[in-house]
Order: sequence, then structure tokens, then C-alpha cells
Amino acid sequence: MTVAKVIEISASSNKSFEHAINEGIVRACETINNVCGAWVKEQKLEIKNGKIVEYRVNLQVTFILESKKVVTKKVETKKIETKKK
Repeated sequence: MTVAKVIEISASSNKSFEHAINEGIVRACETINNVCGAWVKEQKLEIKNGKIVEYRVNLQVTFILESKKVVTKKVETKKIETKKK
């Protein structure tokens, strides 16, 4: 059975929406394992003096959750006797 999680991230670029998307995906893949998809939820522009200065995107990133099976190992402890002087 596969279980996935979706998170939302924001990314920005001074070049283009495509560059912002790529930067966001690259960063997500650096910190999250098993990224398998993304959806561009929102795009925004920052404009100053009539010119675009920043492209911003909100991405919903999907990744597959890993199984963290706990392996327990019984550890034997030995009683160490010390001699009192």
C-alpha cells in the first residue's frame, strides 16, 4: 500500500514563473525524499515602477511516505561485580 503526503511551498525568481517552479522543486527534492509530483496552485507577480521584479509561485508538492519499521533487538546485560577494598 502506498501513502502520499501533500505539502505547500512557495518559491520565487527574478527571471520567470518557470524558473521559480524549477527552483521550488529542486529545493523540495533536496529536503524531502520520494517527491513524485507537484501542482502549481498559484502564481503572483511583484511589480515596482511598472516593471516585474519577482515571479512567485505556490506549489503543492506530493511525496510518498517511507515506512519506518522499527527493529528491536534484545540486548543482554551482564552484571559486573566489583570488589570492595
